[in-house]
Amino acid sequence: MSLEMTSSANPVPRPARLHLAGVPIDRFTMRDLLRWIASELRSPSRQTRPLLVMGPNAHIVTTAQRSPEFRTALAAADLCVADGISILLAGLMLGQPIPERVTGGDLMEQLCALAARENLSVFFLGGLPGAAEGAASALEARYPGLRVAFCCPPCRFEHDPVALATVLGTLHAAAPDILCVAIGVPRQEIWMNRHCPSLPIRLAISVGAALDTQAGLRRRAPKWTHNLGIEWAYRLAREPRRLWRRYLIGNTHFVLLVLAAWWQQRIHQQPMPASTVQVQQVAQQK
Repeated sequence: MSLEMTSSANPVPRPARLHLAGVPIDRFTMRDLLRWIASELRSPSRQTRPLLVMGPNAHIVTTAQRSPEFRTALAAADLCVADGISILLAGLMLGQPIPERVTGGDLMEQLCALAARENLSVFFLGGLPGAAEGAASALEARYPGLRVAFCCPPCRFEHDPVALATVLGTLHAAAPDILCVAIGVPRQEIWMNRHCPSLPIRLAISVGAALDTQAGLRRRAPKWTHNLGIEWAYRLAREPRRLWRRYLIGNTHFVLLVLAAWWQQRIHQQPMPASTVQVQQVAQQK
């Protein structure tokens, strides 16, 4: 699918967003999402303001409750795709089903395939030492013609004025079409919201550990865990000391947020008692 073909075809309609605890969720399939992005990349507006793409999951939704700046970054994103089975289940419970899970890693790879076809340049920022270079090599071999530049800045470079200026200078010089940011939640989303609007890019996406897995430095959960929606259990079993709080406490918090949203929805949909309606009618007649 070329950008030219997409732009000349009928535009992809944008489904209504699901809003969960202040975090917007877009309800696209991967296919329609790629068509929508390709159409947006052809838009003249993307020459001056990049498309910001983020991927909320249960951890991101709960973390956003404790960080107003993180919540603001998510609300400002042009796309917030459902990166987690828990988000899909929440959509079903709230009567706004999400047709498909779209992970940051999968979307990054699809964007690299698109970039190779359309001669767009890609830049990898972050990841473990050697991850950006390894991911670039792997994806360039998989998608001939793909052009990737990369930078692995020091940890928490965004808090060091000299390191931050170096990274921003590198990005201004490279001027990539697509920027993949892999510096961890919530730092990557906050950094994107602060700095990407002033960068000469057309799209920026938060990709978490996707560079590490593409480079073979981290093992991605097996496909069957994705299909069953228990990828989190696989990760917890592999790294219990690091992840137990995120999944056991964080997932419980997420369930409570979904239940609160469901209850608020029921209250707003519940018809008023007949006696209340009669009182309002009498008041209006007076």
